[in-house]
Amino acid sequence: MTQVEFSLAPDLRFDAIDQVAMLVPDLAAGVRAWSAVLGLDQWYVCTYGPESVPECLTYHDEPGSYRMRLALAGSSPQLELIQPLDGPSIYHDWIAEHGYGLHHFGFRVASIAEAERRARAAGIPVIQTGRSYGADGTGGFAYLATQQSLGVITELIEVPAVRRPSEDLR
Repeated sequence: MTQVEFSLAPDLRFDAIDQVAMLVPDLAAGVRAWSAVLGLDQWYVCTYGPESVPECLTYHDEPGSYRMRLALAGSSPQLELIQPLDGPSIYHDWIAEHGYGLHHFGFRVASIAEAERRARAAGIPVIQTGRSYGADGTGGFAYLATQQSLGVITELIEVPAVRRPSEDLR
């Protein structure tokens, strides 16, 4: 793979990685494996899709209908495990090209709308989004096409003020 010259605009640079995300074929098995490696026992589990991410679900700037289950644990950085369910999605695209494993690094932003605007203004393609995934309708995410320049996708994350209750890991 040829590396492409790349730099983020000054207002899209971050001090630290907030999240490391892995794609897994089975969420429960992934949680068991990573719990054993890292000694984690507290996981937040949820399913994202059109029913739980009602606003601006997009895939390559077109309306999206993808679904995935995810599990979050730890901090500094947080570990996210994602099991893709329905596609098309950037998760399915990544697995077809690279297989399971490391997918993206996540960075927290105060406003997903503003961060997405800045990314587009800097010429960085936004390849998948979702908004209003919190229990109170807040929160959003946008994935940036940085895999050619950084080797992974970059996710911008506006954490919701109130998360939905965690699901049972089945």
